[in-house]
Amino acid sequence: MRLRTAGLVAVGLLVAPAAARAHLVTTGLGPVYDGITHLVVSPSDLLLVAALALLAGLGGAAHGRLMLAVLPVSWLAGGLLGLQGSSEIYLPVAMALALLAAGVLVALDLSIPRVVIGGLAAVLGVCWGVLKGTALGEAGAGVLGLIGIVVTVLVVATLVAGLVVGSRAAWARIVFRVAGSWIAAVAILMLGWAIKGATG
Repeated sequence: MRLRTAGLVAVGLLVAPAAARAHLVTTGLGPVYDGITHLVVSPSDLLLVAALALLAGLGGAAHGRLMLAVLPVSWLAGGLLGLQGSSEIYLPVAMALALLAAGVLVALDLSIPRVVIGGLAAVLGVCWGVLKGTALGEAGAGVLGLIGIVVTVLVVATLVAGLVVGSRAAWARIVFRVAGSWIAAVAILMLGWAIKGATG
C-alpha cells in the first residue's frame, strides 16, 4: 500500500507543471516570441486589433495611416505603464464591451472622422497595453515580451487595414462589414461568459 501511494505521489510530481500561466503562453523561444504568441492566441486582443484596422481601413488610406501610427505607440506606452504594476489586471467585461463597440462600428460602416479613429486607437491601445503589461510583468516576460506584442499588433493592423483600403470591389465592403458583425457576435459571447464568471 505504501509503495503504491509513493508511486502515485512520484508520478503526480513528475507530471505537475512547474508554473501555471493563465494569460501568457511560453514558447520556450524567449520573451519576444512569447509576446508574439500571446497576441496571436488571445481572441479578444487579436479581434480588437482586427476591428480597429477594419474600421480605419473603411475610412480610407488616411484613416488607416493614422491608426497605424497611433495604435502600436499607445499599446507600447500602456504596456510600459502596466509593467510597473504589482499584480495582473484582468477586466473581461470591459474588454468584451470595448470589442463589441468596435465590431458594431465596423458593421455600421459610419463615416467616422479621422481624429475619432486616432482617439479610439490611442485609448484602446493604452488600455489594452496596460492590461497586457500587467500580465507580462507577472509572468516575468517584461519589456521584450511587450515588444513582441507591439510588433505583432503593427503587423496584423497593417495587413488588415491594407487589405481593406486596397479592396475596390463593392462587395468587399459588405464582406468587411459582415466581419465586423461577427466580431460583435463573438464579443457578445465573451460578455456572457464574463458576466457568468463574475456572478457564478
